[in-house]
This record gives sequence, structure tokens and C-alpha cells, in this order.
Amino acid sequence: MSGFKYLKPAKFGVAYLKAGVFGFAGSGKTFTACEIALGLAKKINVNQVAFFDTEIGSDDQIKKFNDAGIELLVYKGRAFKDLLGFLAEVENSGVKIAVLDSITHVWRELMKSYVEKLRRKNGLYFQDWAALKDEWQQFSDVYLNSKIHIIMCGRAGYEYDMEKNEETGRNELLKVGTRMKTESELGYEPSLLLEMVRLNKSEVSGKLDDKGWINRCIVLKDRSNTINGEEFDYPTYESFKPYIEHLNLGGEHIGVDVTRNSQDLFENPDYSYHERKKQAAILLEELQQELTLLGYAGTSADAQKRRTELLIKVFGTSSKTAIENMDLAKLKAGVSEIKEQREAVQVNQAAVKLAVNE
Repeated sequence: MSGFKYLKPAKFGVAYLKAGVFGFAGSGKTFTACEIALGLAKKINVNQVAFFDTEIGSDDQIKKFNDAGIELLVYKGRAFKDLLGFLAEVENSGVKIAVLDSITHVWRELMKSYVEKLRRKNGLYFQDWAALKDEWQQFSDVYLNSKIHIIMCGRAGYEYDMEKNEETGRNELLKVGTRMKTESELGYEPSLLLEMVRLNKSEVSGKLDDKGWINRCIVLKDRSNTINGEEFDYPTYESFKPYIEHLNLGGEHIGVDVTRNSQDLFENPDYSYHERKKQAAILLEELQQELTLLGYAGTSADAQKRRTELLIKVFGTSSKTAIENMDLAKLKAGVSEIKEQREAVQVNQAAVKLAVNE
């Protein structure tokens, strides 16, 4: 396909696992993330896994990794800037798999740092969210585009919405679902999104003497649609193997181009509707100014006739709407032509006046 700037033949380019795992306390987030990491390490034949640990959960996984012959490389901290540094170091060192647990702590640390830096006594202001989201976007971009398999864990939180109670007629705040407790848009980034829930065994089996808990995984999102909507009790790597085998493992990872931006839209009227509108308004004001200086802006029959003749000569029309919506280059050229005519008239008038005085 030649001659196209944007259009290219489609090519499957998801070569790295980008998974999200969230749930409430005790639901099995860390355990499941490590099961996936271990299985994946064996699949792609690597002997190291990196772990960004915000709540010392990695300690309980050391033996499991050692028994599997996989070295667990750990950083313990919560600072957002350290997460960015951690991911850069992981990718530059050639380590292929990273577990992040929990991303919720990192998001909270970023918000807290912002509040303290700007000395916000009453918490975040409305205008602060835009700045925070811009900072957080650095992580989102790395998460999607890095050549690392990333399994990101987060705490669960409830989603609320207002619904009208038909009996009382009042609006009530109700729980309508769950989500990962982090920056609101991050949950859209994983290609594989898993929710972990903890269920009482006796409630599931119906047997009162059935003690303990069941850790169940619900596949909320699977872009390959191989295991979408499936549920697994005590999930292992094998549970997610169909999705992982769908990936282009070992192939080229084609992420999202985040190097381009639209800043020039706000300066170039050829692209920006807002800028075009602003430039057109300026030119139309200059046009009105020139007509006024020529004496053609009045309502007399003579002024209207002269104005109409001039506009038709220069723009090919005297229609106000047509002129307002003209191409900027044509509008600018027309205004310049009228200005030159007006200046020429003034020069001639000045010359005539001088000759008379002499």
C-alpha cells in the first residue's frame, strides 16, 4: 500500500502479556499473579522475574520461585518515580517479566506527593486531576509499549451510582460494581483483566461443615476472546494458557505511537478548527475596517452599491456567509488586495490635494 500516511496492512503485534489482577483482601491476587509469572517464565525459558513490591507480598513467594529455579528480583517501595525507574531498569537489563503489587499504593503515593508538594490543606482541587493524570500517563505508556510481560495487581474498590428508589421517589447511592482502585482509566489498559473474589466454601457447597475459602478468578476482559467470561477456582498458569498462547510471543511488539501529539493544531489554522475560526474572525474584522476607511460600510444606496461591486470583484461574491467560510488563504489575499486599493486611493487623494495647494 503506497501513498498512504496512516493506513497499513493489519498485523498482530501483541507480543507481551499486559495483565491486570484486582480483588479485595485475601482473594488471591498476589498468588495468582505469581502463578502466571512462573508459568510464563517456563514458557519463554527465562530464569528471572522482577517484582515491584509495595506490601511485602513478595516474601511469601520466594520459596515458590526458588523451587522452580527462577530468581526473584525485588524492589520494595511505593513511589511513582521509583516505579518508572524500576520498569526502565527491568527492560534495559533484559528481564522479561515483571509483577507489580500493588499499583493502588503507587497511585495513592503520587496523589499524596502532589498534595504535599503544593501544600493543599484541603486535599486535591478539581484542577489538580488533569496534572495528576498527565503524570500517570507516563506509566500507562510504559505499561502498554514496554517489551516486558507485566502482571499488575491492584486492590478492588466499589463503583457507585445514583438510582431512584421507586417506593420513596428519592435518589439513593448504590453499589453497581467493582473496579481496580487506581487512576480511573487504568483498568482499560490491560488486555487480560482478572477479578479475584474470595468465597465461603460452605456457601458454595451448601455444607455447613465445609470450612475455608475458595479463591475464584473471573475473566472480566480478554481481548482474544479465548477465555473471556470464564471462572476458575484456585487458578494456575494453565487457566490462562489459552490466552497467553494467543500472544505473538517472541515476535515484534507493536505498541501505540505516543511520540506524536497534536500541539501544532493550536497554532496551525490548516488543522485546527479553533485556530481557523480565530484567524478568520481577525481577517473579517480587518475587512470591515478597510470598507469603513473606504467609505463603503454605510447603509446609503451608493455605499451599498460600491461595497457590493468591490466584494464581487475581489472575492467573486458579496455574500457575507460565503466570505466568512472561504479558505483562509483566499480570504487573506482578498483583504490584502482591498487594503492595497484603499492605500492607493489615499495616495492619489494626497497627491491631488498637494497639487491643488501648490
